Amino acid sequence: MQRFSKSGAFKSSTFKKRRQVAALQMAESQPMSEASDKVRGVTELPVFPLPLVLFPGVPLPLHIFEPRYRQMLNDVRKTNNLFGLSYFDATTSDKENPAAGHIGCVAEISETQTLPDGRSNILTVGVIRYRVEGYVEKGAPYLVARVSFFEDEEEDKDLLSDSSHDVAETFSRIARAVRTINDERAGLPDISDTEPQRLSFLVAAAMEIDAEVKQELLELRSTSERLRRLRDMLARAVTSYEERARIHELAKGNGHSGRKIEFE
Repeated sequence: MQRFSKSGAFKSSTFKKRRQVAALQMAESQPMSEASDKVRGVTELPVFPLPLVLFPGVPLPLHIFEPRYRQMLNDVRKTNNLFGLSYFDATTSDKENPAAGHIGCVAEISETQTLPDGRSNILTVGVIRYRVEGYVEKGAPYLVARVSFFEDEEEDKDLLSDSSHDVAETFSRIARAVRTINDERAGLPDISDTEPQRLSFLVAAAMEIDAEVKQELLELRSTSERLRRLRDMLARAVTSYEERARIHELAKGNGHSGRKIEFE
């Protein structure tokens, strides 16, 4: 059983959850410096516009069904398994394609499942951000962009460590509350020692916020500013999640084997 969204992202029983977890662990263990090595010498990228945002170090499953993107998949698998994912919502834009100057994220294909009818399910991992300098005509049915790559600017490590700790702690509190609300028992990974830039990307990707806000976070070149914005958003949400989790636990106890509420 598969469920597809208009964006191309999918959930599939054939792509087991453990594979996505493995991809996330792979991304977390890979130093950010290796991202630059993966795109060394790359000046042009096929571009896949979608109404979603991909962050470096974060896995993303996609369903490829349009003929032009099937061709793109075939082409990149013959070379470096890289393409660009650019946030673009055709329903709200007055342009046909993401504009020059747009910021996107390189996606690396880590796993492919080709279906009998030619469609494909793929698992990708974000690598590094790029800026579209312009488009080039390659005779391909999909967009090809001339790109430049960048990472966050260097900042004070002590300042980043303090901000990162605050974000990790608050995010973990919300994650625990969500697991309680959803009656999930599996343990949470420890993200307290995650490198600040990587943590900011992982948390931004996990949060349920508008795609436009995620795009703004992706475009920032300051880890401290990204962490500050995330910290503010998390701080506004954590009390509500924890209160919902508390009420959920009380309701479970009252509805089953817990003590009943007594009225006098």
